[in-house]
Amino acid sequence: MGKRKGIIGNGLCHIYLIILSVIAFFPLLWVLLSSVKSSGELTSNPTKFLPEKFTLENFIHVINDLKFVDNIGNSLLIAFSVTIIAIIISSMAAYGIVRFFPRIGNVMSKALVTMYLFPPILLAIPYSFIMARLGLTNTRIGLVIVYLSFSVPYAVWMLVGFFKTVPIGIEEAAKVDGANKVQVFIKVVLPLVVSGIVATAIYTFINAWNEFLYALILINSTDLMTVSVKLRSLQGAEILNWGDMMAASTLVVVPSVIFFTIIQNKISGGLSEGAVK
Repeated sequence: MGKRKGIIGNGLCHIYLIILSVIAFFPLLWVLLSSVKSSGELTSNPTKFLPEKFTLENFIHVINDLKFVDNIGNSLLIAFSVTIIAIIISSMAAYGIVRFFPRIGNVMSKALVTMYLFPPILLAIPYSFIMARLGLTNTRIGLVIVYLSFSVPYAVWMLVGFFKTVPIGIEEAAKVDGANKVQVFIKVVLPLVVSGIVATAIYTFINAWNEFLYALILINSTDLMTVSVKLRSLQGAEILNWGDMMAASTLVVVPSVIFFTIIQNKISGGLSEGAVK
């Protein structure tokens, strides 16, 4: 009897999860199918699920005429730059906090996280003045600097937990074998926390890729716009072309979904290891 109840319970759980998956996947499927519909079909019958005729005219227009691929390149360049620089700085800072300044470092790491208590809009005006004084308005470098001011504190806070899981005995054994502090850090410590670094890098990349407010304020040139701002500009046009909007959304969302589906185990594994301490 108990076994039968268990089978029924598992079946109901699976049905529930399937329903939630369908609900979550349906908007993405709708965007994908709408992107291959003609403009006339989207206007005349927008609620029809399957397209009458598959067409790639929306993608051709977005890529060739609107130069949306250039905007994707801008976002990739900025997000990768922020991620690499933030991981290098934060990994050294987190290791220093754990090994050399544990008491003061813990207070500093908590103080850094308090930056996230402030809404981003409160810092928009100060950042705009600073970037204008430095001559970095409407530049990728200026946007990278602004993103780093948010990404580095967050990355330090995350990596501190990962570095705490490294036993001090392993580092002492490496020093006995003749390794200096730099060698211990690069060759011994970093390989042990690589899963945490990957998880932190992924979240840093996501934050930089999805950021909209500062990209809208600091970037004025169409050639330098990120994908989030470019999508917003399509919506703000005098005549909204839903085909272009759906095609552009597909180019942004579908590769991201595929990528994060592949690496989701690395994210969850890294976060669980960092939560040990």
